[in-house]
Amino acid sequence: MTTTHAPARPIGKAAVGALGALAVATGALESVVTPTLPLLQRELDMSPAEGALLSIVLLVTGALITPIAGTLGDRYGGKRVVVRLMAVVCAGGLVSALAPNLPVLLLGQVLQGAMVGALPLSFILVRAHLPAGESKVAIGVVSGLFVGGAMAGTLAAGPVAEGLSRHWMFALPTFAVTGATVLVHRLMPHDPPRRPQGAGIDWPGLVLLSGTLVTLMLVLGLGADLVAQPLVLLGLVVLLAAFGTGWVAVERRAASPMVDLRMLTRPAVGKSCVLTFLICVGTSAATYLVPQLFAVPADTYGFGASATAIGFFLLPGALAASVAGPISGIGVRRLGSRAVVTAGVLLMAVGLLGLAAAHTEIWHLVLGKALVALANGLCVTAMVTRTATSVDLGDTGIATGLVLVTRVIGFAVGVQVTGAILTAGTPSGSKIPAESAFVAGFVLAAAVTVLSLLVVRTMSKGVKE
Repeated sequence: MTTTHAPARPIGKAAVGALGALAVATGALESVVTPTLPLLQRELDMSPAEGALLSIVLLVTGALITPIAGTLGDRYGGKRVVVRLMAVVCAGGLVSALAPNLPVLLLGQVLQGAMVGALPLSFILVRAHLPAGESKVAIGVVSGLFVGGAMAGTLAAGPVAEGLSRHWMFALPTFAVTGATVLVHRLMPHDPPRRPQGAGIDWPGLVLLSGTLVTLMLVLGLGADLVAQPLVLLGLVVLLAAFGTGWVAVERRAASPMVDLRMLTRPAVGKSCVLTFLICVGTSAATYLVPQLFAVPADTYGFGASATAIGFFLLPGALAASVAGPISGIGVRRLGSRAVVTAGVLLMAVGLLGLAAAHTEIWHLVLGKALVALANGLCVTAMVTRTATSVDLGDTGIATGLVLVTRVIGFAVGVQVTGAILTAGTPSGSKIPAESAFVAGFVLAAAVTVLSLLVVRTMSKGVKE
């Protein structure tokens, strides 16, 4: 039996600003590990395999939490869930900041992964309190600020870790998340639930999806090393297929699935997920390869840059990413999602091919990375906006959660694949990959990005299908 709730009252710029501040803070906290991974490996005496595990555990946790957060937000109200979710994130940030060893740091990262679920909850709040036209722009702003916060975290992590310590690298953005959560709690009015509250959490689906994602990361990350052990590799592939098949079967039969796969049959949602995956695979190549190329010794083909210098070189990309969300939101409102996504895909392909062809000067990498960051922001924001405004209000959290899970998986797959390319392209006895490995990574990413145009062509010009 459902309860009738009063309509949510409109919100002002201060409440949207609080959501934006939370997006910036969580984006910064999410991104600090990647640019400082070599430093963490040295201080905690981690092996390369342990470092790879640390770099993906937050993404895997986020992919699991996001659909649950969206479902709970639709069921109990976005504000109620987002505040509790951020309490878990703040606890994780403090655990990471105080971690004396790798196991404790991994625990902190698992808890921090809950932050990924904040975005669909923000979209629930925006749609509940704003008219349709204003909500599109607000969603674009929040999405853009999350991306900008992530890039800002990448920029600041090196100087903070080198100038203060790795502990402060986690503590400072955790303090920011805490403050932003307090602002959301005080400035954002409560929104009414949009779904019945009686159904429970789909624990079988959660366990099977966890196994699927973890096994997928193992196959991608260890595949090259396991070529000499084909039976082990085959066993992992079979296990991946079993987990994936079992998860799909459970979700199709569950009364209240953690991910409503029926949503994927809706053209707007299904196409958005496919496009988001392909685009994020392309984006992840530049995100992973460009800093690696900056760090290659200057006496070879690289620049020998420090973590602080790399963060400075990535600043234009951070700026491009931060403005892409608002631009995309306005563009979708005026031109339609297909036009914005087409422009973003073409821009990203140009940036990736440019990086493959010219990477002998610092400005080559700076410009190419900025183009990719801008294009990714345009495309992903357009996909999220298109999805959020093409479903019923009560399905906003579930639908956008699907797109954001796809974003996380696409990025994780892209990083693992490009990392494998560099590993395969490293000559025996050397720690420096061949330059051709970087070129191959950029070209492959560009090819995947261009492939997404086949899906873009089938999209309608407007938002709804």
